[in-house]
Amino acid sequence: MDAATEASAMRKVYLRILPLAMLLYFLCYIDRINVSFAALTMNKDIGLDAWTYGISSTAFYLGYVVFEVPSNLIMDKVGARIWIARIMVTWGIASAATAAVVGPTSFLIVRFLLGAGEAGLFPGMLLLFTYWFPDRHRARIIGAFTLALPISVALGAPISTALLGMDGVLGIKGWQWIYLLEAAPTIVLGFFVLVMMTDNPAVAKWLTPRERTWLTDTLAYERKAVETGGKYTVMQGMMNPKVLLLSINYFGIVTASLGLLLFAPQIIKSLGNTSTMGIGYATSLAYTCGAISMFSFGWLSDRLGDRRWLLFATCTMSSVGLAIAAATMGTWWSLAGMCIATAGFYGTKGPFWAMPTMILTGAAAAGGLAFINAFGNIGGAVGPALVGWLKDATGSYAGGLYGLAAFTAVSALIAAFALHIPRRVGVVPAE
Repeated sequence: MDAATEASAMRKVYLRILPLAMLLYFLCYIDRINVSFAALTMNKDIGLDAWTYGISSTAFYLGYVVFEVPSNLIMDKVGARIWIARIMVTWGIASAATAAVVGPTSFLIVRFLLGAGEAGLFPGMLLLFTYWFPDRHRARIIGAFTLALPISVALGAPISTALLGMDGVLGIKGWQWIYLLEAAPTIVLGFFVLVMMTDNPAVAKWLTPRERTWLTDTLAYERKAVETGGKYTVMQGMMNPKVLLLSINYFGIVTASLGLLLFAPQIIKSLGNTSTMGIGYATSLAYTCGAISMFSFGWLSDRLGDRRWLLFATCTMSSVGLAIAAATMGTWWSLAGMCIATAGFYGTKGPFWAMPTMILTGAAAAGGLAFINAFGNIGGAVGPALVGWLKDATGSYAGGLYGLAAFTAVSALIAAFALHIPRRVGVVPAE
């Protein structure tokens, strides 16, 4: 096939898959992290202390982790279109239901249900990308897709804090408006997915026959190349030593990332006399840095053909930023440290998530991606609980940030010394 066929095929694939995927993940994260802004007034209204608020993340990730692998294996069987639509509708309903909580118990139950509803979306989208994007596009598509994550925080911060200003409208509190108005688009888009999403290139009527042939042949060739290093069952894939190391690495990243994310607005509030909207804009600044870093490192990873050392560099950046934020706590230099840390967290995405499919294919990839994401997201339970506990114990967020920095330092060491994974995929021979 000629270069023009590849260029036209991939242009169509990017335009068809990427915007929808980004919108899905954008809404996903809006519905996941709007609790950090609702908490500015909700915690007092329903009687949540820092510890209980912190373990709400534990409840969310308990549901998320328990259902993650089964969800991705089901998607591999029934197809992305139906299953991702199901995920969106159920998580949207659970997110909207948060507006009805009346105390700590009901809040923790709803957060568990939100995690269960969302389980499988992220690894499911990564699996979908293996159906559509050749290896040399993998890190940049993952970086572009996960760009929706920091954008959701950067845009969601001022939106959510503005919605708090609707307090009392129609007798509904501001934090309740956040959950209701931000969940509605998720449910609507779930039904849209049934119409717009295509499961794989073989059934893509919007590609020409020549383009379909090039893409399916390329992906089949790359799959066989990866399988020369070993073909695994689902269980063998999850228990592969490199997969286990990737899981531990990701655990460290997620622990630190979400430990900071859920407390970022409250940390910024503690730095000085700042308005609610000011907190939103300051939070946006940190996650704008994350968005730039995510796109840049994803592009650089494909450009250089490197995954491991860029992962090491971004994990190290996270540790340095968290240490700066902790050491300068109480001053606005702490926000600068948070910006550096956030750039590190999100810079890991492209290099990291391009690595599992250098080892795994097919159902093993479905199980392995879900296992790594599920194991790593246990950190979503650990990080916020750790920061909340240390804040209550010491009266400062600094100790928690130092603790989070240790997690990403361990991740950096794992990347440097244990994640050498040969790239077996070459260029498809010309016909």
